[in-house]
Amino acid sequence: MNEKTLIGKIEILGQIKPRKSWVILTKKRILGEERTLPGLFLDGFRVFQSLFFQYRLALASLILILVLGGTFAFAQKSLPGEPLFVIKKITEKSRAVFVAENEKPKVQLELANKRLEDLAKIAQTNDVRKLAPAIDEFQANVSEAAKNLAKAKTVGKDIIVQTQELKKNTEKVEKTLATQIGTEELENVYKGIAEQQIKDLENSSLTENQEKLLNEAKEYFETGDYSNALIKTIEASQTK
Repeated sequence: MNEKTLIGKIEILGQIKPRKSWVILTKKRILGEERTLPGLFLDGFRVFQSLFFQYRLALASLILILVLGGTFAFAQKSLPGEPLFVIKKITEKSRAVFVAENEKPKVQLELANKRLEDLAKIAQTNDVRKLAPAIDEFQANVSEAAKNLAKAKTVGKDIIVQTQELKKNTEKVEKTLATQIGTEELENVYKGIAEQQIKDLENSSLTENQEKLLNEAKEYFETGDYSNALIKTIEASQTK
């Protein structure tokens, strides 16, 4: 390339002018001129856009946590037969897994009483579609309670209280629904607790009135009427 050609190319480069927007932005940066409101808004938007793409994973995680938290809260109010009840059931089962072995009968009886509460709510709204799932859930909890109770070495006061509630609530729901929801497993629950109560009373110093109630409990027990046998043992333990 000769000298003349080189000079010609330099002259061409001298004719190239920067974009007006670049000149204005550079000038403002150098001189520190006051920004306009639209300009500030535009810069702010660019910063937000940059941060959004940078932290979109964290934002997505936060949204997911909020959604799951809301779903969990709604699930706690759900009833058998509703889609979210599965989440509520998993939560309740996880609690039963982490309790001590001697506490499991009490937890299962509490869950059975909760299912009776669900049944009462369903009966009030007359939502017949949910009746069958609710009864199935109740009977499943009672069955688990019976199995765990059979393994228990002693029957504490809290278990007796839960059993009393179970019997009272079952009778109330059966009266409302005009149908029987009790099962053989439920009778086994009454049987196990009544049997333990009779043994405890036999090894205790009793009043004449308590002796009478204990004998009545034994008679009910021998005829297979375990629920009434249980009632008599509870009356005997509470009477002086």
